[in-house]
Amino acid sequence: MIVGLGTAVAASACYGVGSVLQAVGSRRSAREEAAKQAARGGGTAQVTGYGGPSLSSTAKAAVTWEFIVGTLLDFVGFALGALAARLLPLFLSQTIISANLVITAVLGIKLLGIKLHRADWTSIGVVCGALVLLGIAAGPEGDGHSPRATHWWVLIVTFVVIVGGTVLVRFLGANGAIVAGLLSGLGFGGLGIGVRILDGVDPFDLGKLAADPALYAVLIGGIGGMYLHTIALQIGSVNGATAALVVGETVVPGAVGVLWLGDTSRAGLAWLAVLGFVLAVSGAVAVAYFGKHDAQEPSATPDKSPEGTPSDVASRT
Repeated sequence: MIVGLGTAVAASACYGVGSVLQAVGSRRSAREEAAKQAARGGGTAQVTGYGGPSLSSTAKAAVTWEFIVGTLLDFVGFALGALAARLLPLFLSQTIISANLVITAVLGIKLLGIKLHRADWTSIGVVCGALVLLGIAAGPEGDGHSPRATHWWVLIVTFVVIVGGTVLVRFLGANGAIVAGLLSGLGFGGLGIGVRILDGVDPFDLGKLAADPALYAVLIGGIGGMYLHTIALQIGSVNGATAALVVGETVVPGAVGVLWLGDTSRAGLAWLAVLGFVLAVSGAVAVAYFGKHDAQEPSATPDKSPEGTPSDVASRT
């Protein structure tokens, strides 16, 4: 349990720092692209017809140094989170990892010039308190054994969420930040469930691992979740997008772990686990609600605030 808790906390830290660095890179890239378009006499090549970021603008964001470092941290967090999902009940591991929104919010003050208000800090405090309750209430994790049909269902649902979500976010355009964050969280949730039920891990069997549909749910959920989260960071508040991700990657895996994978709480503390879970999700929703009002100005509009552009803020740190 102690090793699992430490692993989940480390994964949370990697994801939190990575999200802020990706936001810095995404927004710097968007502003540079907008400046180039303006110099060439206008145009909207960096957005789709619905106002969202185009594939080319997302690809350009992905090659900024901030985004690359953030992505490397995401991969480290991915590995640590996968290990935590094997060592802890999913409702505990996913919720601890989701606490990266606290790190994201605090670092966003410095690197993105975001101002947190009393409601933001209160919501963050609720999430932290909820994690303590979950840690106290968590019991042993289930054995992870499940019918092969479950593995196929995890793959199918994860595929539909990522592909369907990508299309939906494209149509929502500039208004799709929270939805993109939520769908990316569902993708990461599919990743967590897939890791938990993977065959061929212990003992290691490469043939059995490669033949398991859950492995491909892990890959699709991880890659697709990162893509949707990148879009959310490009068009919305980093705090709001990350908090929406928290809800997606916590609620579904937690419920699946308890209902089908044998995850349990300590004897007599089920009520505390439920309370902690509800508070954690409610706090994340509150951060998303309050955070959406702190989004940066649209990428095509120069930031004239005293704090300067996100890239200016980052360059002074």
